[in-house]
Amino acid sequence: MGAAQLAEKLRLPANYLSKILHTLSRAGLLESERGPRGGFRLARAASEISLADVLEPFNAFVHERACLLGRAECSDDRPCRVHDVWKLASDPVLAFFRDTAIADLTGEIDLCE
Repeated sequence: MGAAQLAEKLRLPANYLSKILHTLSRAGLLESERGPRGGFRLARAASEISLADVLEPFNAFVHERACLLGRAECSDDRPCRVHDVWKLASDPVLAFFRDTAIADLTGEIDLCE
């Protein structure tokens, strides 16, 4: 599907969506083809692409928890003051992004219809 057509279907600004699609293409999650019959398609099956894979090109910490206070040395062995509370909140969220595939959210919906 072309970026303009997809933007209209999703009710998003075309230039904004185009930048997102190109970033995902550079990350290897989408394939793109130019021309009148071109557009974007998933590079792998939707069941093989996790939400973490989709978010990673935009946000580097989706695969592992970062210290809420920004400390590089924060860990279970050397925790910061909020480490344990942040771990309780962030670990399930990170697991959701790692364990949920695009197919889990779309089910039988055809995103291109």
